[in-house]
Amino acid sequence: MTEPDEILAGAMRWAKDEANVRALILESSRAAPDAPLDALSDYDLLLVVSDVGRFRDDDSWLRWCGVPLVRFSEEWAREGFEGVTRLVLYEDGTKVDHQVWPVEMLRAAAQRPKLPDILDVGFRVLVDKDGLTNDLKPPSYTAHIPAPPTEAEFLALVEEFWWETTYVAKNLRRGELFPWKYSLESVIKFDLLRRMLEWHMEIDHSWRARPGAAGRHLKELLQPNLWAEVESTFTGSDIDENWDALFRTGTVFRKLATEVAGSLGYSYPEDLGRGVVDYWHRVRAMEL
Repeated sequence: MTEPDEILAGAMRWAKDEANVRALILESSRAAPDAPLDALSDYDLLLVVSDVGRFRDDDSWLRWCGVPLVRFSEEWAREGFEGVTRLVLYEDGTKVDHQVWPVEMLRAAAQRPKLPDILDVGFRVLVDKDGLTNDLKPPSYTAHIPAPPTEAEFLALVEEFWWETTYVAKNLRRGELFPWKYSLESVIKFDLLRRMLEWHMEIDHSWRARPGAAGRHLKELLQPNLWAEVESTFTGSDIDENWDALFRTGTVFRKLATEVAGSLGYSYPEDLGRGVVDYWHRVRAMEL
């Protein structure tokens, strides 16, 4: 892979020569003061341009960093503005995530009391031809840090967790691999259990830690014994192993939720989990 300084220098040269680019901002992990970086870390670039259409209709501009190997493309509209996303992995292994904003969108962001999350995690101005970034507020570095849930939000997640596990039990008993894996791994693990893990982690870190996308940093932020329990809930395709994983997942979730509830002064509905676990046992023993 190309060295970081060379990548950024190349981006700056290209932006200065490209008349349509009025500002170039490095954002996300490579601009955050405390973010862990390695050779696989992305380069997140915000291009502020006078004509978004130029970047939407012709992707030849992506070759500023080399030959694209694979890409993800998206056009979007939000807050009354239209923009472009181009995520690119180049042949040499460099990955650059490009966000393209119209000039007016950055000007509007500079007038708001708080930076948009994309900049609040940290940013570094690489090129600014018109002083567009002069009025940007300094980042607070609080974007993407979970807030404490209200009691209603907490209870809604608890109920959704136990509800979704009934689909796992039903589909395990039927031997339907894709449906049980979807519920157990996608909905329960990557959404519901992950959010409870983040709340538990934030209690230990005074609601100041950033778990990262899809729980990327949870392993470093959770207690080692708790992380080992979480790891034990993952398994392959064997039905009996997945039944065991379901029971372990329920145990971990109940432990987490009980401790989160205690810390926040909420009540955990013990009867709900007990009733659902009894349902699992009955489904597992059921004759079809």
